[in-house]
Amino acid sequence: MVEQRQLARSKQIHRETGKTFYVATRFLPERVRHPTYVLYAFFRVADEVVDGDNDLAPAERAERLESFRRAALGEEPADDPVLAAFSEIREEHDIPASDVNTFVDAMATDVEKARYESYDELRAYMDGSAAAVGRMMTAVMAPEHAEAALPAATALGEAFQLTNFVRDVREDVLERDRIYLPAETLDAHGASHEQVARLEFDEAVAGAVQAELSRAEALYRDGVAGIELLPRDCQFPVLLAAVLYVDHHRLIRKLDYDVVSTTPSLSTPRKLWLAARTRLAWQRNPDPLAVFRTVSAIPTDESCHRLHRLTGRLPVP
Repeated sequence: MVEQRQLARSKQIHRETGKTFYVATRFLPERVRHPTYVLYAFFRVADEVVDGDNDLAPAERAERLESFRRAALGEEPADDPVLAAFSEIREEHDIPASDVNTFVDAMATDVEKARYESYDELRAYMDGSAAAVGRMMTAVMAPEHAEAALPAATALGEAFQLTNFVRDVREDVLERDRIYLPAETLDAHGASHEQVARLEFDEAVAGAVQAELSRAEALYRDGVAGIELLPRDCQFPVLLAAVLYVDHHRLIRKLDYDVVSTTPSLSTPRKLWLAARTRLAWQRNPDPLAVFRTVSAIPTDESCHRLHRLTGRLPVP
């Protein structure tokens, strides 16, 4: 059983490092909310193993990550309260060891790899960094028809991840010399990894960013459509998480897609306003897809055509 000190530490990490998702997590029932604090903290601790100490050589990071893997799987004692709590959660909710391994493998990729040539290559990475996370969350929520819910959970996990990749372009370059915009997307619009690494913005980079946002928005629609398969008391919080994350797209569009000069961030009043608006829409019509269409920042077909008339551009799927 997870100890209170472990839960408190996990909640603190979640509150401090995952402020957008934390708002949505607060609406989960306790039976899911507490394990979610632990899961999120586990993911953040893994990030720290990979990126926390810049003085470590890649081989040392990889060695630390393998020790992290063994502790997460309960193969050796965990001296970190979050790792110990995760090991308990994994056993209690029957989280497959394969998902833990897939996640840690993705983190290991970050030790050596800093560029992605194609979206297929990036998606293979996201199977660990995003899809496995969605599968773990599904295990904790325990829907009646878990297998049917997994494709939507995967899509939503990838959508959240793509939003993060686009939002954090500048931060990833400056802090990690890492670029998650695929070279093929940049090339298709006349941009390059080298240009992004220099933090040079122009219409070519804007086109690539717009394309990746459109790709993410298609995944949001697929993911939200499957929220109805989750337990009833988990549906609104997951829907709210989608509404909050995709609101970053609104900010990015306001910046004319310039995510190399600044990193957009949602304000606390904006998050609370979205939570209230989403709750009101949910009370009127508890249909996840209908509410998402009403309150989210994803452009409707009509607004897409208005954008085309004004700028001559349509989002690239």
